This record gives sequence, C-alpha cells and structure tokens, in this order.
Amino acid sequence: MGNERVYQMEFSKVYGLLVNKAVKKERTREEVDEVIRWLTGYSQAELDRMLEYPVCYADFFRKAPKLNENRKLIKGVVCGVRVEEITEPLMQEIRYLDKLVDELAKGKSMDKILRKKDA
Repeated sequence: MGNERVYQMEFSKVYGLLVNKAVKKERTREEVDEVIRWLTGYSQAELDRMLEYPVCYADFFRKAPKLNENRKLIKGVVCGVRVEEITEPLMQEIRYLDKLVDELAKGKSMDKILRKKDA
C-alpha cells in the first residue's frame, strides 16, 4: 500500500484495527489509548474527539500536540521494515505506533513499551 493511501485512511478505522489486534491478544482498548497518548501527546478527551469526526491518519499525526521525544528509542521491524531506518518522517511516526501496538500484542509490559527508564 502506497504512503498516500495510508495517509488518507480514516484514523477511526485504523484505530479500530489497532484495538482489535491488541484485544485478540488479551490486551485492552485502554492500553492502546495509553500508547497513543504517550506517542502523540493527545489527552484522552482529544483522542476521543479525533475518533468522533473524520480525520485522516496523516492529519492525526500532523496535529499531534507533542510527539514524545522518547519515540526515537523505538526500534525493530514492522511490515518488513526497520522503523529506525524509515526516511519519510510521517510514515516513521505511523510505523512507531504500529510497533508499539505490536509490542503490546506480544505481551510486553507497559513500562517497556513506553520506554520508561526503570523498565
């Protein structure tokens, strides 16, 4: 799927896919929300609003209040590509979220997923 097609996808549809992936592995929607809030800086109320109105995936990231500085610590492979090697900034942000949800679905602790120093 080309970048533009991904960017134009409706955030609420992608969100549903992310939640389903986590829930199938016995994680929760609340944990997915926590990961999204950590990465993007949205509050829960802001995230809920983004889900109510049609917002494309690209704009969801472009309008993020404050991307977490520790997101650069996210490493690994998503969709066959190393996230730290993605050169297109917007696609890298999207893949960071994919990687975080993958880690959640694989049973990692939230402290490790959110790159907390004590983890």
